[in-house]
Amino acid sequence: MAQKCVRQGCGKEYTDPEEECHYHPGPPVFHEGQKGWKCCKPRVLTFDEFMDIPPCTTGTHSTTEKPPPVEEKPQIDEAALAKKIEEASVSAPARLPIQPAQHIPTPPPPPPDSEDDDSSLDIPDGAECRRKGCTIKYKKGSAREGEECVHHPGVPIFHEGSKGYSCCKRRVLEFDQFMKMEGCKTKDKHLFVGSGKKDTPESGSEEILTTVRHDFYQTSTQVIASYFLKKIKKETAKVDFKGKELDLDLTTSDPTPKRYTATVPLFGEIDTEKSSFKILGTKLELILVKADGASWPVLRSDEQLTGEILQIGRAGKV
Repeated sequence: MAQKCVRQGCGKEYTDPEEECHYHPGPPVFHEGQKGWKCCKPRVLTFDEFMDIPPCTTGTHSTTEKPPPVEEKPQIDEAALAKKIEEASVSAPARLPIQPAQHIPTPPPPPPDSEDDDSSLDIPDGAECRRKGCTIKYKKGSAREGEECVHHPGVPIFHEGSKGYSCCKRRVLEFDQFMKMEGCKTKDKHLFVGSGKKDTPESGSEEILTTVRHDFYQTSTQVIASYFLKKIKKETAKVDFKGKELDLDLTTSDPTPKRYTATVPLFGEIDTEKSSFKILGTKLELILVKADGASWPVLRSDEQLTGEILQIGRAGKV
């Protein structure tokens, strides 16, 4: 009987208890507009990018794992604290009254590409509904009509520990509860591919990019690298893994397409058969499997060594 893994970042259904599970052991962290996981380095600005952060830990699935324990703060000596407050209040200058914070209205969500799927376009098997809060996946051969889509048309809001959507009043405290919040609006059908117009750019010359911002972090066996370029066309993207280098050819779906081509010399050798990549909304993500397990101080062999090695996962025992 299939069971659902409750580990953060996984959530897969499985039947083999020994199946490999990729997950985040730490809680989500939202601080001053940045989003990430306590257990690993990447910090992003948008919620969609946060959802795309790859899990940093490998283990087996679990149906009973409890959330990470709350860190206990050291006990405070109340008598000493009261004395310090009294001393500070004597010498402290008079404070002006605090002005009430101005309310900043929540920005409206960006307009969707389309409210309906173009009937002339094929829907890939397993494509997930694009609307927030709806996790229905398309099954090849199923009808497009007649299935209600319960979703959130607003944007995610995280404020002083509470989490919710701008389109409804419900707020929760735990991130897992937020991910399970049932939608507040209903459509009579799902949105899997939209109009497809963003994949058909207008005529015009390409804009050639010579550089693209990149970043990476690593585990003991993998290097996870990101090349930040929005709207990469999955159909034309080319990533060629070689022993110690990568060949990239990426084109965007902008009205005037951007194109980035590069041969990237890697710091270390990779297993070309096991390495892989994903095209996300804002970047190209590379999973480079190390051939020898050595640490990489930099991603490219032609970059200056910084002396800093960022590695996630357990270090070997000495």
